[in-house]
Amino acid sequence: MFQFDSFRLDDLSRRQLMADMAKYCLGVTVLPAGFAAALDAADKKDEKKKAAPVKPSSSSSSGGKAKHLIYLYMQGAMSQLDTFDPKPKSKVQGDTKPIQTKISGVQFGEKLPELAKIADKLAVIRSMNTTTAAHEPARYLMSTSYKPIATTRHPGLGSWVHKMLGRIHKELPVAVHVGGGIGPGYLGAEFAPVPVGDPSLGLQNTKSPAYLNDSAFDKRMDLSHAFDSDFRKLAGTNRKVNGYDDLYKDAIHLLRSEDLKAFDISKESDDAKKAYGETRFGRGCLLARRLVENGVRYVEVSLGSWDHHVDLWTKMGTIGSELDKAAANLIADLNSRGLLKDTLVVIGTEFGRRPEINQNSGRDHHPAAYSCVLAGGPIKGGQVWGASDADAFRVESDGVTPEDFNATIAVAMGIPHDKEIHSPDGRPFTLGNKGKPITKLV
Repeated sequence: MFQFDSFRLDDLSRRQLMADMAKYCLGVTVLPAGFAAALDAADKKDEKKKAAPVKPSSSSSSGGKAKHLIYLYMQGAMSQLDTFDPKPKSKVQGDTKPIQTKISGVQFGEKLPELAKIADKLAVIRSMNTTTAAHEPARYLMSTSYKPIATTRHPGLGSWVHKMLGRIHKELPVAVHVGGGIGPGYLGAEFAPVPVGDPSLGLQNTKSPAYLNDSAFDKRMDLSHAFDSDFRKLAGTNRKVNGYDDLYKDAIHLLRSEDLKAFDISKESDDAKKAYGETRFGRGCLLARRLVENGVRYVEVSLGSWDHHVDLWTKMGTIGSELDKAAANLIADLNSRGLLKDTLVVIGTEFGRRPEINQNSGRDHHPAAYSCVLAGGPIKGGQVWGASDADAFRVESDGVTPEDFNATIAVAMGIPHDKEIHSPDGRPFTLGNKGKPITKLV
């Protein structure tokens, strides 16, 4: 059987993008290992076939369903007390001073002044809660609606969106992760978000060497298929093999597309870059706007670390301002371009921080109460959903689980949150995993 590593396609810088995508999708560093796993599978068997105290603003909902989703993920567990759920009368508030938002009677932490100014476009959920207090499992749950298990790797939200809604632009990818995220799981490589490490660099290794034109590249690919024909007959309709093929086809189309410029934020003005902030997260948000503007359906941008066990208030001055500047400008920019009505913007995190301040001037992990934010698309802005108690320690009313949160996102995107799809072993899964959408928000 033909071995890809002996063909020396590795010498091609263009191919590096596809190799990186394969590594990201299925966790392999060389293609033969992935194909060997697929062959093993083919040999065994073919794969089986709550209180809302503020009246919503009338200016924030489009009444339709969002076509795009930008998920701003706060990696490391964002403190609810220091961002979207301050408790000014509590002894656990610490050094973060609350500030008034555009919504009467609603306050944010002082490091979020720009978001406070556009709070009429936000739906703040203050009653998020989970039973998971470890970072990786909690992030997995927030993105997939399922706890990690040994037998199944569940798809992340971007892959769900890809599967359920499909492509908008014929050349650009459906989903992009800027700074990491949960992969396609059992859906396979064809539903994997394209990974971008540094948004300032966009997609790297997209130009072939001068000696290799498109015709020569195509001949090499045809030759690889010819050498591998016996293997393909043996693998038959194996989803893993076909997923790699689809991944390669999409990557080649993208490499040859004029629309690659959507990934190039150097084409943005200096004023635009400054407005989003001279940070990787700011550039990631600017890239997200460019991508949805050009037809990418899902973009996830990560900002970390919020794991503030030590010197929380010193670190909040930097990371809080990063979030505030970039997220507020993203929402305002989308709105000014007429894109916000079609774009759902999410600010999410894996859990909250313990109200009691520890001996290192920080807050430890706390899953019982935390905050997330929705904006754009059909979301009715200018309101707070649910409430935590006087110290933001536990949920007091209208609790929202990660499953409920994802079901709400699904409804906002026009995706049936309870529609089943099946993993290769025949198990049924849904995007919301029995979660109940917050229908009063959409």
